[in-house]
This record gives sequence, structure tokens and C-alpha cells, in this order.
Amino acid sequence: MMPAPTNTPEPHDAGLAADMPLFLNRRHIVLGLGLVGVSAAAYSYLSAGEVNLVGTSADGAICLKDPVETSGPFPGDGTNTKDGQTVNALTQSGVVRQDIRPSFGAMSGVAEGVQFDLEITVVDVGVACKPLSGHAVYIWHADASGHYSLYDVVDQNYLRGVGVSDDQGRVKFTTVLPPCYDGRWPHIHFEVFATLDTAVSGDQSLLISQFALPQDVVSAVYAVDARYTGSSDKLAKVAIATDMVFGDNTAEQLKSQTLVLTGDATTGFSARGVIGIVA
Repeated sequence: MMPAPTNTPEPHDAGLAADMPLFLNRRHIVLGLGLVGVSAAAYSYLSAGEVNLVGTSADGAICLKDPVETSGPFPGDGTNTKDGQTVNALTQSGVVRQDIRPSFGAMSGVAEGVQFDLEITVVDVGVACKPLSGHAVYIWHADASGHYSLYDVVDQNYLRGVGVSDDQGRVKFTTVLPPCYDGRWPHIHFEVFATLDTAVSGDQSLLISQFALPQDVVSAVYAVDARYTGSSDKLAKVAIATDMVFGDNTAEQLKSQTLVLTGDATTGFSARGVIGIVA
């Protein structure tokens, strides 16, 4: 049974100080970025102490290297614990899937919310935004009531899943529109791995970051869908520019991290996003 929502802020993302131990384990060490062969024009700004590369594809489109963001206190990827137990959804049978609304394996239950079809393209910023095939992407986010499976809802593992990019760098998921909970802008967490084998064996990820949701879309849904009770009030109290995760990013980064949505609250949404890495 889901715990009843409370008015107490949930410390899902308590900032860098709280999450620093997560970055010092075997999977969250940020590797040095080699700039060999990349011209000075290929990067134009610094943010949060790291170089963020900008790539240009053959057709003139721009791609950015995604900034490293916190995974939160419970990514469910084997890097931390819940009640003294290490939880790793990535090693559980069934985690590789497109529809992440149901729980999988030994768990059952389906997350409710507005359908949200997400297409992610993984590109190599250092090689003219080249689409990257064979890369595994793990995504997870809160349910419509603002709770995370395996953390707030311990008997469910819904809204977590892994996909593998095709020959055009695309990974597709079907999920629900994320909510707004206390202290955070609406978002989706993700990790990128070089291969599926490295993802499901608990090896180090290439990138940990987050997607943001556009304000106009989520505010319209929260206003009419009772499953997102409380999200409207919480959204009114936050801004992406001051969000504890997105707030220190540049305008260019925020634009790149914000998903592009089409659709409506009745029929559901299609969303597109790009993940830029240096392979």
C-alpha cells in the first residue's frame, strides 16, 4: 500500500553535500575529460567546475555535453542502501523494457498517471553529435503522488527501466508524466552506460544527469488531473532557475536538458530529449 502523502518536504535531492558520498564510490567517480583533438571553439563556457563541450552536426544542429547531476539518495542502482539493504534494480530480471509503468520481477502494481512516451537520442558531442548505438540508458522518476519505488514505496519497482540505443542512437520508454514534489522542479533521472552488459552488471556509468519538464505543459496537467494532487501547489513554489539541481546550469544547458513535448492531458504526451556524452 502506498504511504499517504505528507506536507513534509521529501529529501530526494538534498544537494551536493548530502550526495557527495554517492560520487565517491566505484560507479559515481567523474572521470577526467580528455580534450585531445577538440578545438577551443568546441567549448564555450564553464559550469559547476566542469568543461561542457558543444558539438555541431553536419546539418548545423548543436549538441551539448550534459552536466553531471546528482542521482539523488536512492537511485536503486546498487550504490546505496534502504533500511540496511543494498537495492539494485539493474541486476533484476525484467529491468530491460520499454514500458516502465508496471513493476517487474517479483513485484506487481502499475504506476498511474498521464501516459508519457519518451524518445531519447544519445549522441557523441566530441564527434559532431554522432548518434551512439548500443549504449544503455537507465531512467527512473517519481510517481504521480511524488513517491519513488523501492524508496518511498518499498514493495514496488515501477518507473524504473533500461533501454539500449538503436543504430540512430534512440532509446524509447513509455512511462507517466512526472509530478512536482517539495523542493524540486519536475524531472527524470537517468544514467548512461557504454553497453547493456555494463549496466546490468553494476559497472560504472558514463554519465548521471537529469531531464527537466517544461512548465507550461506540466502546470496544465497538474491543474486538471486529480492523480497529481498537490503538484500544482508545489510547482508554484519552485523555479527551474533556482532548483537545487538545475539552478547552477547555464541557459544553454537548461534548454538542452528540458524535454520537448507534444500532446495533451487526455491523449497523453510524446517527449523527445537528447543526451550528449563524450564517448
